[in-house]
Amino acid sequence: MANAAEHMRPLDYGLSYICHSAEFNSVRFWVESRTRIIDERSGSWTDYHQCASCKSENTFAERDLFRKDNYDFLPIFGQGHVLIFRRPAGMSNRYRQVSRCEEVWGPPIPRLRKARGVMRLDNWQRIFEATSSGLPVVGQTEIRNDQTALRAVMEYPVKTLNICPGRRMYQVDTGPIAFPDLAKRCQPQIECFSLAYVAFNAWAFSDFVVEQATPVGIGGEGGCSVYHYSNPFSLSAENRLFAVGWLAK
Repeated sequence: MANAAEHMRPLDYGLSYICHSAEFNSVRFWVESRTRIIDERSGSWTDYHQCASCKSENTFAERDLFRKDNYDFLPIFGQGHVLIFRRPAGMSNRYRQVSRCEEVWGPPIPRLRKARGVMRLDNWQRIFEATSSGLPVVGQTEIRNDQTALRAVMEYPVKTLNICPGRRMYQVDTGPIAFPDLAKRCQPQIECFSLAYVAFNAWAFSDFVVEQATPVGIGGEGGCSVYHYSNPFSLSAENRLFAVGWLAK
């Protein structure tokens, strides 16, 4: 069961997609993060793939391809379901929607490529060398909940990596990622996900900020809310960093 996390070889996030073959729209989504949920009671695990945002559109129309009342559109796929986030300018009862895959574009076809030339960045010097060499860096953040006996490994390309040579420090800040609430056993399991950003500068904890309804205005008392990444919190975690293409650099 430990192998589910320890042997999770990073994806090549420049070459990984979720494809479909529906006649009306064989849509392809770029994979932006992967979350593996491990059930320690059964020893089983499931991968979920969060894909990149697009905008609401009139697909295959002759003109006016973007919808007038536009919103961000982001899917997460896994275990035969898709969780779709729709983020308009204001609040909406369609922000989250869970469907069976066959109800949308049909069964997803994963086109996932494993990263090559992977090197574990387990000290500051290696992190510095990978960063200054311009190599892609992939992070993994593992969290657990002992009450529900669930573990999760969130994997993502590190888009922003801060380096302080004078203090020999680093700091990851990246997202969005598919963040699971492990405090409850959801049915279907995909219901547990929210969108989040992750930050860390040590191996044993991560800070998160989750997209949620957030009041706007001076002091948050403006009388209206929008979907925004807010209310940061910290969790004990095991963080790992990997350089991709290390052997070829």
